[in-house]
Amino acid sequence: MAILPLAGTAAAQQPAQPKVLRVALTTGIDHLNPFTASLAASTQVGRFIYEFLTIPSADKAEASPALAESWTTSPDKLTWTFKIRQGVKWSDGQPVTAKDAAFTFNRMLTDETARTANGNYVANFETVSAPDDTTLVIKTKAVQATMDLLDVPIVPEHIWSSIKDLNDPKTDDLSVVGVSDGPYQLTEYKQNEYVKFKANKSYWRGAPKVDELQLLVFKDVEAAVNALKQGEVDVINRLTPTQFDALKGQPNIATNQAPGRRYNEININFGVEDVSNKPIGNGNPVLKDLKLRQAIAESIDTKTIVDKVMGGYGQLGGGVVPPIYSLYHWDPPAAEARKFDLAAANKTLDDAGYTKGADGVRVAPGGARLELRLTGHANRAFDQRTAQYVTGWLQQIGISVKQELVSDEELNDRTTAGNYDLVISGYATNPDPDYALALHTCAARPNDQGKGATTDTFFCDPAYDALYRQQLTDTDPATRAGFVKQAQARLYSQAVNVVLDYDNSLEAYRSDKFSGFQTQPQPQGSILEQTGYWGVYGAVPAGTENTAAESGGSNTVLWIVLGVVVVVVLVGGGIVLGRRGKAADDRE
Repeated sequence: MAILPLAGTAAAQQPAQPKVLRVALTTGIDHLNPFTASLAASTQVGRFIYEFLTIPSADKAEASPALAESWTTSPDKLTWTFKIRQGVKWSDGQPVTAKDAAFTFNRMLTDETARTANGNYVANFETVSAPDDTTLVIKTKAVQATMDLLDVPIVPEHIWSSIKDLNDPKTDDLSVVGVSDGPYQLTEYKQNEYVKFKANKSYWRGAPKVDELQLLVFKDVEAAVNALKQGEVDVINRLTPTQFDALKGQPNIATNQAPGRRYNEININFGVEDVSNKPIGNGNPVLKDLKLRQAIAESIDTKTIVDKVMGGYGQLGGGVVPPIYSLYHWDPPAAEARKFDLAAANKTLDDAGYTKGADGVRVAPGGARLELRLTGHANRAFDQRTAQYVTGWLQQIGISVKQELVSDEELNDRTTAGNYDLVISGYATNPDPDYALALHTCAARPNDQGKGATTDTFFCDPAYDALYRQQLTDTDPATRAGFVKQAQARLYSQAVNVVLDYDNSLEAYRSDKFSGFQTQPQPQGSILEQTGYWGVYGAVPAGTENTAAESGGSNTVLWIVLGVVVVVVLVGGGIVLGRRGKAADDRE
């Protein structure tokens, strides 16, 4: 859509300069291949370059149209029909059709590797077909509550159909992932250094307001903060509380704090197995004892983690669905909650026959010393400080801990193979609770090559799986929420993980370069790591609007858009677009 400024304005007198948005990236990228990408930064790349059938809206994070303009379901709720938007094209000029969506889902149904990242969404599918270019029909085996919000990027059939092995490294090449239909198109990728994109000028929602997007990799957050101060990057997230506080009030820097959708946890290797129930990894076998795991969980003070490690910028941990999604969030009732109590943990171990040696380290009934490895991310201050606290607490109950903080890639390799005792981990969740719960099902465990699914804890429990299936097939929100909470309670009772906290999203950006970003959810949401692309798609470069909006004022700028008057209201550093007489399109 061409936008022409009124004659005589400054914008009309100056030539347009390319606008670049530079994002500091402090987490690793495992794959650009959307079928196998599981790390947070990798999935964000997929959100930027591919469109989804529907996406969570920016304001309430509820299902809103994307590639699918509309959708309907049969009376028995087993057949879903999506009407695919016409006129959308892949970046190589080929039309995007319902056949691309059918190919994507059918590839996931027939190829185990294709289910690695998002396999939970198709596990209940019976058939997927495209009777014509604008109609997608999905039939499910049972009612599925997640059908209006399938978090699966749609890929071009004419590119991916020739790829037989989705583990082939070429699936990360630009010749493959460079063909896309989202708001941005990949142009360059250098592992552990950067990912670069150009704006999709033909994007069906309209082109982004920036011409280029760059994700620049930093080895640690402190280096990224320095780059922000020096104007070398424009926006950064995952700040430590100390860094966030220090950036407040800095010239040309604005900060953003919002409730987060991530949980941090410590996973306990309880004797993990692959999807065929074959034991894997080198976890200490003493951790198979539930009483020992419960004593470990009782020895971790989540309040200290929130207060001291997170500086108060977080909420106490409970279930795996964060409080931001209040309908499905679960906290253990007072009578069932594990309270930080080192004396009680010591008594539990005494009663279970774990005796302390002369050096204070306990010995299991079978004679094994309680010596455990604690693995975490070397580049995360959260992991570094949490590891110190946990080491001290466990030492007080007779458990020796060896800290092993490694790179993101090494951590991913170790956890996938089950080569850990305790590991500091965490996941970003979605507005629908299915994904957060699916990570702990039997089917989420990988095959004997470590492929085919993405698990969090390797948990496999018939009672939990039954509750998972019940929540998936119940479309009444209140009833479904009951099953979601029961599933979280069951997971909690088995002490295979300890949810430490729910992070606040701590972000900062260069206010001299960008006047605002579209957050999700609104009005107090995050800029980056959204369940969508609203933040980078809705970035507003400074100078493209009345900068008085940065101070929280409300200003109106008049533009001529193909002869139609449009009102641009600038509010609190962000923007809201609206046509007089017609509501503007909403987007995640």
